[in-house]
Amino acid sequence: MKMLLPWELLILLSLKECLAEHTRHGPVFTQEPSDSIFPLSTDDNQVFINCKAKGNPPPYYRWKVDGREINTESDQNYNLVEGNLLIRNPHVTNHAGVYQCIATNTFGTIVSREAKVQFAFLQNFSGKRRNTVSVREGQAVVLLCGPPPHYGEINYSWVFNGQRPFLQQDARRFISQRTGNLYIAKVEASDVGNYTCAVRNMMTNATVFSSPTPVVVRRDVVMGEYEPKIEVQSPDTVHVSKGSSVKLECFALGNPVPSISWRRADGNPLPGKIKINHSIGVLEIPYFRPEDAGVYECVAENSRGRNVARGQLIFHNVEHLQWVQTLKDAHMAIDANLQWECKAIGKPRPTYRWLKNGQPVTAEGRLHVEAGRLTISRISLLDSGMYQCVAENEHGAVYASAELKVVASPPDFARRAVKKSTVTQRGGEVVLECRPHASPRARISWLRGTELLKDSKRQTITVDGTLRITNVSQSDGGSYTCVARNRFGTSSSTGTLVVKEPTKIIVPPLSLDATVGQSVVLPCEVSSDSSLSPIFKWFFNGKAIDFSRHEHFEMIGGGFAGDLMVRNIQLKHSGKYVCMVHTEVDTVSAAADLIVRGPPGAPEGLVVTDITDTTVQLSWGSGPDNHSPVIMYMVQARTPFSIGWQTVRTVPDSVPGQMMHATVKDLNPWVDYEFRVVAINSVGVGEPSTPSKQIRTKAAVPNVVPVNVSGGGGARGELVIMWEPVPEEQQSGEDFGYIVAFRPLGSSTWIQTVLASPDASRYIYRNDSIPPLSQFEVKVGVFNSLGEGPFSHVVKVFSAEEEPSEAPSNVWARPVSASEIKVYWEPVHLGPSTEKIIAYEVLFWEEGSQQSQADTVRVINTTALLSGLKGSTVYLISVRALNSAGLGPCSPAFNITTKKPPPSKSPRNIEWNLTNSKIFLNWEHVKAMENESEVTGYKVVFRQDWHSRTTVLETNKTSVELQISSGEDYLIEIKALTEGGDGTSSGPIRIPKMSSLNSQGCVCRVSMRLSSFMIFFVFSMFIL
Repeated sequence: MKMLLPWELLILLSLKECLAEHTRHGPVFTQEPSDSIFPLSTDDNQVFINCKAKGNPPPYYRWKVDGREINTESDQNYNLVEGNLLIRNPHVTNHAGVYQCIATNTFGTIVSREAKVQFAFLQNFSGKRRNTVSVREGQAVVLLCGPPPHYGEINYSWVFNGQRPFLQQDARRFISQRTGNLYIAKVEASDVGNYTCAVRNMMTNATVFSSPTPVVVRRDVVMGEYEPKIEVQSPDTVHVSKGSSVKLECFALGNPVPSISWRRADGNPLPGKIKINHSIGVLEIPYFRPEDAGVYECVAENSRGRNVARGQLIFHNVEHLQWVQTLKDAHMAIDANLQWECKAIGKPRPTYRWLKNGQPVTAEGRLHVEAGRLTISRISLLDSGMYQCVAENEHGAVYASAELKVVASPPDFARRAVKKSTVTQRGGEVVLECRPHASPRARISWLRGTELLKDSKRQTITVDGTLRITNVSQSDGGSYTCVARNRFGTSSSTGTLVVKEPTKIIVPPLSLDATVGQSVVLPCEVSSDSSLSPIFKWFFNGKAIDFSRHEHFEMIGGGFAGDLMVRNIQLKHSGKYVCMVHTEVDTVSAAADLIVRGPPGAPEGLVVTDITDTTVQLSWGSGPDNHSPVIMYMVQARTPFSIGWQTVRTVPDSVPGQMMHATVKDLNPWVDYEFRVVAINSVGVGEPSTPSKQIRTKAAVPNVVPVNVSGGGGARGELVIMWEPVPEEQQSGEDFGYIVAFRPLGSSTWIQTVLASPDASRYIYRNDSIPPLSQFEVKVGVFNSLGEGPFSHVVKVFSAEEEPSEAPSNVWARPVSASEIKVYWEPVHLGPSTEKIIAYEVLFWEEGSQQSQADTVRVINTTALLSGLKGSTVYLISVRALNSAGLGPCSPAFNITTKKPPPSKSPRNIEWNLTNSKIFLNWEHVKAMENESEVTGYKVVFRQDWHSRTTVLETNKTSVELQISSGEDYLIEIKALTEGGDGTSSGPIRIPKMSSLNSQGCVCRVSMRLSSFMIFFVFSMFIL
């Protein structure tokens, strides 16, 4: 079935709604009146009661009040505004009541739910003067309010001596919101005055005041103390519905003034949501729930005694009526049977009654009423109309409406004609439907051509008029006519039956085994009637294959073949494949199973047990073998020190596929391990299992010795011993360290020392009595908290040599430039206590400064270049030898002077000529100052603009000719050459590329502004 787009669905729904509006039907309420209380005041002179119904033709409206029909023409207080009822100048007595709206059109009448309409009002107090109340001091008094006639929620307050704000309530004074009375628990002299009761209607917001009640205090005697007397208390029993709020009042008279407290009679604590105003004796329970029900006690207490009042709150479980099964419109044929059923829920359980066109339905004759079920037998035209089911209980009523249309018509094929052409296969079964619109139901007969058909072994006419033909042959083809009759007429409809040859799968798909990564083809070829075009569809595990979304699947072939190619097969492609072929007349299918063999899945439930210092026991469960049995398992381990997962040795060496456990051996003690297992089958290596929980092997005495034990060097009197530290994963336990043992060659006694650091890699033994280059035997052992491990092999190590005893000889130097001096000397001869010289240190400092401030340069040969020196400056130079024991004595210091510095001026007035591939340069000779080195020549440095490699040309002239390649810019610098080094550079000169023209230019040292102008002028001339 084609899915509708959202805009198509919107248009369809709009069209459906439009058609529904123009379909003729009875009235249906869209708005009904509801219970209402209208505030009645001088400003309000009219009220609306709403009612609206839809229907075609549009309905007209009537209203009833208290069962009496309202005549809007004779009663000027009522008027109809569309379906709504307008009441002008409403009166509390005349216009309060139960209202009902009635809607009628040509199809029938429906009545709305009943709505109780009342008016909130508040009349004035009587103007009659109130009597004076005389009371003794300390006595209690109750002032009566006596509210005037009213309707709607009201609020009571009192005014003292005509002064606002209203009298404030406290532990001594209380205003009951049930009666309006003012209670004073103990009268004081300050209570003398006039008291006025104020009543406010909460809906109309109107307030009226009573006449004042004077209160006087008698002075003859003072009232003595007495125990509390509870004067205000709630009813003994109060019914409270779910979710509502309830307030309990309690106030006591007494001297001293009693205190009020609340509690539950069953001893349970009061709910946290309860609001208690202890000063005015009110307990409020919001959002009442079943658990809030129970007996509540008010305790009034003073020094003379106590009194208790009780009130019970009963949860009133009211469930408002609501439909669980309602009515639907019925279009019925004459003589048919109708059954309607409605069902509502509510507490108490509702009763039901039925209305037809607003009037009660009486169960008689063909009509039968049983609670919410209405049955009409052998429907006639007179039964048409609007029906309503009313469910009601003591809390209200709900109405459900439906329309009954009785249809009487002759057979009509306009909407459901016999199918013009039906195509079927030979040997199959065909069904020809005949479903005309008729009321009452038509009698059906069939003609083949002009021959009247009767039931036979192959031909059957069912009760609903359908013609069924089995084992169809070619001779069954032709025209078939359905004839329909009822009391109102006869009609017929004709269609053609075409018989085709059946479709057969001649090359079905075959079940196959494949390996992951291969590609296979499942064939599917059919033979079919030549006039038919078969459509091939493939299904995988019951779901149609969408070839546009699956890169692994492709349908190949054409015409009467639709083979399925599965490329790069994966394990997920194992399953049942069905080739389904559709034609206009039939559908055939064939299935095959494809088994994909792949590497095994991951083993499951890996558990590590029996942990020792070098072994653990592993057990696991097999994962999926993916249609190829597991040949063997491989165990891998990972530690914090390993690079990824490494295969470990097991017992047995090769774990067969039927074994689900193995012992891992040759582990390092006191190391954290994780393990995993990999299954292998004939296809390949599978996915590894989930790693096990990390475990630590038990500690053991170390069995690995340090390697590369050696030594030598150090200062005089030292024996330096070195080794490679044992890696952490081979230390076998806590508190790992080293035992260093040594002895002079030829001695039988070992000297030992313990190093408690696992990272130690050297030990220095100091003893000034050790002769230089003495030979020792050395070995290094290991230990941890469980004991000592083995020692390394004994090696021979020499003690430290002696510092050089001689200074270098024949030390001399020559100045190279103003900033460089080269120093030369003869090597130091080695003595019996010196092994080798590893370097020489050259010290140099300016004349006049101390040797301690000297700079140094270290070299490994017998020459050194000192650079970064000052020109024309006297330096003192000394050299000393260095070996592993330290520095030897310094040679005698001698002085030498650096050469004069090069000229500070750069070559000026540079001119250049560019001719094809040659550049001719000229410049002005640089004249050295008295304290500068004389110019001996010039250095020309040039390079192509985009190259980093430079070319240097030296000349003793003030001109030069450069051979260059054309087509590139050049950068050129010129420096003066002197004994003191290179002079100041002229700065880079850019010579632009010229492929075929001659050009010239100059760089003259004039003022900055003039120089810039001249360069700009020269280049401008060059461009022109």
